[in-house]
Amino acid sequence: MAHDLFSVQEKVAIITGGLGQLGRQFGLALADRGAKVVIFDIRVDEQWVAERFAGRRNDDNLMFVRVDITQRRSIEDGLSQVNAKWGMPHALINNAALDAPPNAPAEENGPFEHYPESSWDKVLEVGVKGAFLCCQVVGEQMAGAGRGSIINIGSIYGMVSPDQRIYEYRRTGGTPFFKPVAYSASKSALLNLTRYLATYWAGNNVRVNTLTLGGVFNNQDEQFLANYSARVPLGRMAREDEYNGAITFLVSDASSYMTGANVVIDGGWTAW
Repeated sequence: MAHDLFSVQEKVAIITGGLGQLGRQFGLALADRGAKVVIFDIRVDEQWVAERFAGRRNDDNLMFVRVDITQRRSIEDGLSQVNAKWGMPHALINNAALDAPPNAPAEENGPFEHYPESSWDKVLEVGVKGAFLCCQVVGEQMAGAGRGSIINIGSIYGMVSPDQRIYEYRRTGGTPFFKPVAYSASKSALLNLTRYLATYWAGNNVRVNTLTLGGVFNNQDEQFLANYSARVPLGRMAREDEYNGAITFLVSDASSYMTGANVVIDGGWTAW
């Protein structure tokens, strides 16, 4: 029946960085639809889980595993716990990423010429190496089972350059501020990781797609919100729940013929 097309009932989905703003949304959206959701996050402890998943700590559809995705052994140990409880995963959502927040130290958001090498290394280690290792470890198991869906969470800044004019008000106010380069580089790398693995594992029925997202409202300052929103055809940032439908689609069998694709949901940002 048509209403079953988007079912994720009993599908086992691993979400990296699942304690973050969007990771939490993805996890709850899938769990509420009957999926078995595994949160991989280096911050997993009672305090973080209680804060991010208040009232859901003992949900039978949620599992929390402390995993450092930059370490293969940690991923392997996490996957073993998933296998023991729920069997082989059906989906891997590579959501974990690092980005410099607006209140980061000045050198993090300063001119490109002086962007710290150490910051570049950290951002790419999580955003690229972490996704690469998770694909190796979890993807290998999916390929062996002859099924699976890998979703790499991208960003509009992996497709186009950040519009530095949005931050001009910070610079004219006396604080040098530029959207850093490393986040863009890490997200663009995911696009071709997706394409490579989509063709590599096509014969094993493992689908690999990128979900490219626009900016999400998170109580940013009013001037930033005004500048960003003026750049978006829909005139606003996304709500944190507005990507849940796409995640459900890509995990479900409704996307069974989609692989190597880049699904862009950005309010129209990249249409201009």
